[in-house]
Amino acid sequence: MTDISSALQRVSAAIGSAAQAAGRDADSVTLLAVSKTFPAAAVREAYTAGQRRFGENYVQELQAKAAELQDLALEWHFIGPLQSNKTRPVAELAHWVHSVERLKIAERLSAQRPAALPPLNVCIQVNVSGEDSKSGCAPDEVLPLAQAIAALPGLRLRGLMCIPEPTQEAATLAARFGVLATLQQQLAAAGIATDTLSMGMSADMAAAIAAGSTMVRVGTAIFGVRHYG
Repeated sequence: MTDISSALQRVSAAIGSAAQAAGRDADSVTLLAVSKTFPAAAVREAYTAGQRRFGENYVQELQAKAAELQDLALEWHFIGPLQSNKTRPVAELAHWVHSVERLKIAERLSAQRPAALPPLNVCIQVNVSGEDSKSGCAPDEVLPLAQAIAALPGLRLRGLMCIPEPTQEAATLAARFGVLATLQQQLAAAGIATDTLSMGMSADMAAAIAAGSTMVRVGTAIFGVRHYG
């Protein structure tokens, strides 16, 4: 068994334990393997171990891996900041985009989504920490943005995503993740049904699952420590 295969088993077991502790079914939480900065060979290894969903933060890296791994039935999720001049390749290659934070990006993704493909699944990224350095729209901007996205023909609004500030404070994490869960309920009350809360990473996965996460984005715990540069 390879290191990545073993790591995937450990992460899946951790998801199961966190779900059980929260009184949830483990199958209600999807694992997204974040493969950014790791080579295509690592993705192929994870695929061999049974993983199918992979997250990328950088457009050029998504393009390169999608081309190199086109023989595999992969589901690509774009999870990083997206500039308006780089939306076309994402609209053409990705199955999901988690990081929509303004209408202009959504409109471009919708217009550039090839007609032969199903609508692009999108999540609205919300800045739940209120940090200036964090991407995402403000919580009070979510409803009007969701209403606008729901009307775009090339997109399917699936839910919400957040990246709270790193903290060891359990109460703070619970509050940050709770913002997203509350916003999802507000959308439902306004007639906008969504099924996805994309929240939780390697370090805060259990807290996110306790708060209702349906998709955790895990990289380090699967592929190891990233080396940038």
